[in-house]
Amino acid sequence: MKIKRTAKNQKPTANSEEQAATTDPNAEVDESHLYAFTYEGVEYMTLLTRKYNERKPYSPPTPKRIHAFIPGTIVKVNIKEKEKIKKGDSLLLLQAMKMNNEILTSIDGVIKKIHVKKGDVVVKNQLLVELR
Repeated sequence: MKIKRTAKNQKPTANSEEQAATTDPNAEVDESHLYAFTYEGVEYMTLLTRKYNERKPYSPPTPKRIHAFIPGTIVKVNIKEKEKIKKGDSLLLLQAMKMNNEILTSIDGVIKKIHVKKGDVVVKNQLLVELR
């Protein structure tokens, strides 16, 4: 939504009546949905978007869960469950955009579960392998 201000003290103008209704400073707003934030010592109140409210919470990466970094097809699985692996061992071969990408492990461990098999099409961030 674009809001245009012509002068400091004028009310904002919007492109459509619907946008004007949502940007009307005199419109009633349920204060339980307002969020306060401070920028350069000034406190602002704002409504959060649905996309922001439904976002996936951040979780730090864990080396024991290997995810696809790009969508593609599993060409080869080089491991078996309960197999011991060392840092740098090849786990999978992932073909993406006509290039083969070798998925290596960054830690020593034991294969707990393999979530893919040869020929599977995977999406970005899909869980491929779990380690113990």
